[in-house]
Amino acid sequence: MSDLTNEEYDALDEYWTVNTPKLSGNRKSGFIAKHTKNGEHLIFVDDITGTWLRAKAAAGHTTPEAIISDLVRKEIAAATA
Repeated sequence: MSDLTNEEYDALDEYWTVNTPKLSGNRKSGFIAKHTKNGEHLIFVDDITGTWLRAKAAAGHTTPEAIISDLVRKEIAAATA
């Protein structure tokens, strides 16, 4: 994935400023929240990604956070190989 240009960053900033994600808390919208003793971690994803993460986590008897962590570690390992 390539870096974004300043214009692309500005366009994304404008988009998310105007189109703030609506959080329903019904586990159907595309976000993942986890409460920890150090606070709350909130990750915004689109509905398809949220659905995929929850399904993958349920199938593997794990959490969406573990799935994301595994994907990130694989990306880091591939980039440093």
